[in-house]
Amino acid sequence: MNSSDETRNSRALSLSFGFRFEDLYATGGLRRIDAAFLSRLGESKPELRDRIEAARRDPAALAPKQRSELIVDTAPYLEDFVSELFGITPEVAELEARHHQLAPLFAVKRKFVQRKALTGVTPEQAAQINGPAVRAELEAFTEEPFTELSFARHVERWLADETAHSAALSLAAQYTAWAVLTPEGKEAHHTGVLFRNPHKLDPFHLVDAESVQNNGLVQLQFGSDRLRHREGFALTDPGADLTHALDQAHYCIKCHNQLKDSCSHGLKEKDGSFKSSVFGVKLAGCPLEEKISEMNLLKDNGVPIGALAAVTIDNPMCAATGHRICNDCMKGCIFQKQEPVDIPQVETRALKDVLELPWGFEIYGLLTRWNPLNFERPFPRAASDKDASGYKVLVVGLGPSGFTLAHHLMNDGHEVFAVDGLKIEPLPADISGVDPYGKRVPFRPIRDITEVYERLDERVMAGFGGVAEYGITVRWNKNFLKIIRLLLERRAEFHMFGGVRFGGTLTIDSAFEMGFDHIALCAGAGRPTVIPMKNGLVRGVRQASDFLMALQLTGAAKSDSLANLQIRMPIVVIGGGLTAIDTATESLSYYVVQVEKFLKRYEALAAEIGEDAVRAVWTADEAATAGEFIAHALAIRAERDRAAREGRRPDLVRLLNSWGGVTIAYRRRLIDAPSYTLNHEEVAKAFEEGVRFAECLVPEEVELDPTGAAKALRFQKYRFDDATGVMSAAGHHVTLPARTILVAAGTQPNTVLAREDEHNVRLDGRYFQAFDESGNPVRPERIAKPKDVRVLMSLRED
Repeated sequence: MNSSDETRNSRALSLSFGFRFEDLYATGGLRRIDAAFLSRLGESKPELRDRIEAARRDPAALAPKQRSELIVDTAPYLEDFVSELFGITPEVAELEARHHQLAPLFAVKRKFVQRKALTGVTPEQAAQINGPAVRAELEAFTEEPFTELSFARHVERWLADETAHSAALSLAAQYTAWAVLTPEGKEAHHTGVLFRNPHKLDPFHLVDAESVQNNGLVQLQFGSDRLRHREGFALTDPGADLTHALDQAHYCIKCHNQLKDSCSHGLKEKDGSFKSSVFGVKLAGCPLEEKISEMNLLKDNGVPIGALAAVTIDNPMCAATGHRICNDCMKGCIFQKQEPVDIPQVETRALKDVLELPWGFEIYGLLTRWNPLNFERPFPRAASDKDASGYKVLVVGLGPSGFTLAHHLMNDGHEVFAVDGLKIEPLPADISGVDPYGKRVPFRPIRDITEVYERLDERVMAGFGGVAEYGITVRWNKNFLKIIRLLLERRAEFHMFGGVRFGGTLTIDSAFEMGFDHIALCAGAGRPTVIPMKNGLVRGVRQASDFLMALQLTGAAKSDSLANLQIRMPIVVIGGGLTAIDTATESLSYYVVQVEKFLKRYEALAAEIGEDAVRAVWTADEAATAGEFIAHALAIRAERDRAAREGRRPDLVRLLNSWGGVTIAYRRRLIDAPSYTLNHEEVAKAFEEGVRFAECLVPEEVELDPTGAAKALRFQKYRFDDATGVMSAAGHHVTLPARTILVAAGTQPNTVLAREDEHNVRLDGRYFQAFDESGNPVRPERIAKPKDVRVLMSLRED
């Protein structure tokens, strides 16, 4: 490492116990680190070391409760060892202390707010309380400004001697009733956690939207008081801070102690099958069976590195999961009649807290390769190990399934060669360990993870990550995608090649001829579903997946991009899945970027060559569109100026809706939509950004303007009979104005390989034919956790 590297990292990484940085990425080094950990553990806790070694000798003999107890008991010692290994014991102690300092909030919330203060108090009685006046009296008792934490600390102290502090506790109870039960109190504490109690769930009203008459039909949307300002394509949701994440971890009742952690293992019927929600969705819990309850317990107890280590046992690629990505765990939470634990927030906060430590990326990376809480595979197997094959495996596709599989294959002792159809841009060699020509070079440790982060509205699409790169929107921090790539690319067993189309550039036969022992097909979704509506291919109509890919891969969302991606208002998105939700939010945000970018360039050109010269080359159609863009951009500029003068955020949603806005049109009700039944939180987030939802509409015809472009979309209106549960035609049509129509009607299975290579691959209906390990055709159970795992689709005699 040269001096410039040391300057960028504040200081060079100096590992304890005689280890070098290179040991963190070498199988031999990881085994020595493991031996050092067990040795240190044996000195301080020999009984615990013996339990770990016994668990490793026969993991299958470990009962679930014993496994959980061993994970929780070992995690604090692992945290101490890692802290000392990286020389950050003071920083970790400070992070642990922040956890403990917040503990009174959650103890008082449970013992006082939920169990004492509200007993027998009605909302009508609470409305008679003068909250601000009571708050002033409390400050006289506490002799410090009121905060939720100061309130909790004092109440905790007063509860230790209730008789001596009865007057103060009476005031605290009054204030609690006002804060929890009155609209004014809720508003005063809407960003806090102490006075926020879980609400009961009505599965048919998970999103509390308003019904508004618009364009001749009722649409669902949020009122102006519930809208959230969004600006461009920066990160739209930073996620929970430590206080809010710990609130959720404390809310969890840690059911692993009773072997009822359904968030991880699913809710079961008596026959062992998975229960279903009222919408027929299987409640199978986390597909990875992550140690969720154990994570929450460790996080709650102030063991942050240990909490992340518990996550990475089953979910080493947790940077690609968590908040705004997956929520199967929440659907399977033991709380089925009230608000579930927000597990994804806790998981992502656990990751962020470690990443934000000095050398946090290196710690996270180490836990994905060496993890003594993983009793089956505490460190990577070497190719020479008796339980490893040392195969060369070709992984086709580098989306979430591909990069996750690549990690596990390497930890199982295999060498991975991964290909993707997208061109993959190189990362700086000093952090990736690979130069632009694919040659391995030394790489440096990363002390501060923010030095490799990029602004999401400025980052260059690198081609790695599949749908995580081109499909997922900026609700998710795509810097995590770079983290995942570095975890893989730094490993000597990993080789990556972009711009390779499997089935064309490379085939099954040629791959085996090159010496690969196995091919893993992780090629993602197939072609989008085409809706049979009249004029469905005219200008203004496009597939939602095409729009999202073009928006992100071309850089159209950037203010300095020249990418040609044009949309016009009003916008209608057809579909009810999460792709429709993403398309709606992104099109709404992109329209503002598009017209502001257009106006800026128009003014620059007009200043240089004159307005007449600029307009002279436009056709009549182009002039109309340009005039529309300029007028809208000037209105947005004026609103921004007014907002700046008045010290508020610009109300762009009002403007966008006045131009038609974005409406999602779905063939059934909102509560039938996959986005609602699978992840209603995303529906609510879309409504917050100003998206509207129209129910029971089946598209029939795109109506055209004189130039042949879309101007409206005509639907057959349907109605739902609550008594019979049957949808039927309402007998009339509805027309929505629509200059842009984006179709998000789902995708077909990606089985193009079967048409290109019939010799090796066959179909079973719409899917690849699956085989068991004896080569017999089988039909897999198509859920995340099948009873029998069937993944083979082609076998050879050798």
